[in-house]
Amino acid sequence: MASRTEVVSEEEEHQRSIEDSEPAIVYRRQKAHSIPQKALPRRQSNSSSRDGTRKSILPVKRVSWNRFLSTRGRTSIAANACVDQPKQGKPRRNAKPPLPRGKCIEPPNYDKERAYFQEVDDFELLEESPSPKKPSTWTMGTQVHEVVVPHLSSVLRKWLISKKLSRTYAFPGSLSKILETPVSSSTVKTPKEEYLGVRLTKDSTQQKLTSSLNEKPSSSMLIEETCEDIGVAVSKLSLTSRPSSLDGHAWDSFSALLTACGQSIPSTLTDMLSSYCDGENISKVGEGTYGEAFKVGNKVCKIVPFGGDSLVNDEVQKKSEELLEEVVLSCTLNHLRGLEGDVSNACTSFIQTIDLRVCQGCYDCNLITAWEDWDVKNNSENDNPKEFSSDQCYVVFVQQHGGRDLESFVLLNFDEARSLLVQVTLALAVAEAAYEFEHRDLHWGNVLLTRKEPASLQFTLEGKKLLIKTFGLVISIIDFTLSRMNTGEDILFLDLSSDPEIFEGPKGDKQADTYRKMRDVTDECWEGSFPKTNVLWLQYLVDILLLKKSFERISKDERGLRSLKKRLNTYGSAKQCVHDPFFSDLFIKESTSSS
Repeated sequence: MASRTEVVSEEEEHQRSIEDSEPAIVYRRQKAHSIPQKALPRRQSNSSSRDGTRKSILPVKRVSWNRFLSTRGRTSIAANACVDQPKQGKPRRNAKPPLPRGKCIEPPNYDKERAYFQEVDDFELLEESPSPKKPSTWTMGTQVHEVVVPHLSSVLRKWLISKKLSRTYAFPGSLSKILETPVSSSTVKTPKEEYLGVRLTKDSTQQKLTSSLNEKPSSSMLIEETCEDIGVAVSKLSLTSRPSSLDGHAWDSFSALLTACGQSIPSTLTDMLSSYCDGENISKVGEGTYGEAFKVGNKVCKIVPFGGDSLVNDEVQKKSEELLEEVVLSCTLNHLRGLEGDVSNACTSFIQTIDLRVCQGCYDCNLITAWEDWDVKNNSENDNPKEFSSDQCYVVFVQQHGGRDLESFVLLNFDEARSLLVQVTLALAVAEAAYEFEHRDLHWGNVLLTRKEPASLQFTLEGKKLLIKTFGLVISIIDFTLSRMNTGEDILFLDLSSDPEIFEGPKGDKQADTYRKMRDVTDECWEGSFPKTNVLWLQYLVDILLLKKSFERISKDERGLRSLKKRLNTYGSAKQCVHDPFFSDLFIKESTSSS
């Protein structure tokens, strides 16, 4: 019994020692985390059959959230980031065998690939739509090197290509309508041909253009015949006898210019003037960089020299092809006057061109006298035209008398200022709708004003008739030298990139700033349509009214002009400007034209 008791007591002691040793293990784990340990209180067992003490069954406080995640089978991102991961070595690439001694590495040669892609590019460029600036791409299937394309205006460029490449091609442009009239069968010797020692032989019948520029030529004649006639004449010109300043294609455009003005040979300034007035009724009314303006009777003659070697007002003279485009443009704007019946766009705010003449010779003495009289009063900035030689050529634009320019005209009140702005805006909008027209040089010298009785003026814009109040003021827009127009057959424009000095005016000058703004808007793509340029010139006119012109007005009127200028920034064309609230009370009537 004693031994049994000893055995039992030994088992109890052993059991107690086990129970006492287990909490010690827990205490040591918590001590490793530097947490002060306290003995957990033991609780009595609920079972009355046991009389010993037991270890507490309370859960041990978890050390961290990471440990809790690990007990649920997840891996902590933060904990895993600190664990060193076994690095896997990258497979080594086989080293290249060493080069033989003395052998150099040659760079790769891509000549074959480059030649292949160049051939592909050339083919694709030929297949693409033609570029207006590269007319040679218009001739599919023709060897380009066989065609000599001159550096001419868009009208003449198309005409020359059609003449050289296709003997049956009927050029649909406005120049073809001018050239539909064949040339007379007679041997004609012009004054300029005598100077150059050149004799032209015309092989077909010459019919003058009708005296009225608005009358259409016969559409039954083909451009092929005219091109052949002019081509024969040009082929007979002696190129060796020409001055070095004239290239091989200058006389093509000169002949076309004569035809456009309804002439076979140039006339003289004296003969031209005598058909409108006597020599005493001539006075100078204005001047520009490229020409002079004279009042002849009740008409105004704008005389522009061209084609000569001498400088005019320190500028190179205009070429005949440049004048040809301005002639076509002026005649086209005449159609907006609504003389041909029902039209969807019409106005009378662009100056009417009554006649066009090509002249040659010295300046008329009556013109020189008028020029010198004007110089005494106004101190002209131009050269005296008496210096022109006997072989100098001119284009004379005979136009209606539109009044005085805005620079010298005296506005009376704010109503006249508003009338000026609404008429210019509507005129530009009508021309935009009809021909994608942009004036591009609408400074205060190119807006003429006169006072007339009519209290209202009618415009037709895209079929809508608009009647506005004029307050007795009528405007006329002149000088289309820099203008751009799409006639539906030709795009007429002047590349201002060839004259960078126009953008070099002083900063703060409203006119010079407007040229620079135009350059930014067009990104120097002057052939494209950018009606925003018209809005820029409307803003310029508002600035002129605010800063340069004096008329009766109150502070409310000035605020209205400044608000208009600010709103103009949001418009992209003159057509959009028409609906500005500044003009709303100037409209008398708006209705759709009857069909």
